[in-house]
Amino acid sequence: MDRRNFIKTVGAAATVSTVVSGPWISNAMAQTGPIRIGLLAPLTGVLAAGGKELVEGFELYWKQNGLTIAGRQIEIIIEDDASNPDTALQKARRLVEQRNVDFMVGSILANTGLAIAEYAKTSGTPYFIPVVAADDLTQRKRVPNIVRVAGYTASQMPRPLADYAYKVKKVRKIVTISQDYTFGHEQCGGFSQTFTELGGQVLQQFWHPLNTSDFSPYLAQIKNSGADAVFAMETGADANRFIKQYSNFGLQGNVPMFGAMNLTDQSVIRTLGKEATGIYSSAHFAEGSSNAATVRFVEEYQAAYNKLPSLYGFAAYSCAMWIAEALKLANGVVADSAAFLKIINSIELTKSPLGRPVRLDNYGNPIYDVFIRETQMRPDGKVWNVPIEVYTGVSQFFNYDPETYMKQPSYSRDFQGIKAS
Repeated sequence: MDRRNFIKTVGAAATVSTVVSGPWISNAMAQTGPIRIGLLAPLTGVLAAGGKELVEGFELYWKQNGLTIAGRQIEIIIEDDASNPDTALQKARRLVEQRNVDFMVGSILANTGLAIAEYAKTSGTPYFIPVVAADDLTQRKRVPNIVRVAGYTASQMPRPLADYAYKVKKVRKIVTISQDYTFGHEQCGGFSQTFTELGGQVLQQFWHPLNTSDFSPYLAQIKNSGADAVFAMETGADANRFIKQYSNFGLQGNVPMFGAMNLTDQSVIRTLGKEATGIYSSAHFAEGSSNAATVRFVEEYQAAYNKLPSLYGFAAYSCAMWIAEALKLANGVVADSAAFLKIINSIELTKSPLGRPVRLDNYGNPIYDVFIRETQMRPDGKVWNVPIEVYTGVSQFFNYDPETYMKQPSYSRDFQGIKAS
């Protein structure tokens, strides 16, 4: 597609050539104008790099597949949530009340996503989440108009990894280390509960603030803990620093590292080398997969942006694909949000970059085949995640009964679901 034909407006200062939506316009008339999608992403602040990749992935799908569905033009209006919940709320209100978007997509951090979700709850505006992983958005605090389209819960992915560590790698004693906020609490909780229920022991849990520069005090304790392995939940610059310092401290190869999927995401490891190899993680996406659909997506993403795709880019691309399929089934009619949400929830995505079918559970969260991945060096010197095992049909509740599971507290620093040995 010619880049000049890609319709996108950014921020409040952008101009819109045709404005035809709003409560004062008839339903029939509203269905002939553009379908407006409000895309929120942290384009400034601590997660600006990830926010850029979220936008890249979302745009790539529309560039490849065109911006007209059922005779209606797709208009993407981008707002910067700045990794700040107050800013995210302000931008969500602007998108709905001034820019008249039909639905919202995006954000990365749990706190910004929760702020947008609270506004979506009160306004009734559909909000589709490809990245924000706060468990309760599709569990204890489920809101029907908020759907994880191509998303996941934080505790969902580490559970198969815990099973693999215990059953395949014969790990019996482990320590965990994580950034001290909700996303970390939930990922460590998912791993720790599953691991200890299998019979493993969590010897100690280390929590540290975001933007920790020196991990040596934690690494010394890990080295002397007697643990068979470590489970690390780190994102962004912390993940990059942790991997480097783990290697420099002599732990790489001596104390195996199991990590949350964001620890070895391309946004972290694309600047690393040998020190980032040999780490096990679990995720629904592995850029090193030999699946034809994944290989094609990785090649196309590389051609477009000259880098391997991160989870952010993949998730946003898949989210756009899901929305496009729903719009086709709806024949471009989105004014009845309840009807459109019903279509969104009914879709089974069969042609995504995963090459595997994906559907939503009854709570609006995808059920995935989850890969156990190992970081390996490519011939060109780049590190990527290669699948070595697959767990099929993994839901956000894993092997638990949903109603029984949701009676336990949400994961926090104080509650990790750890079963006493």
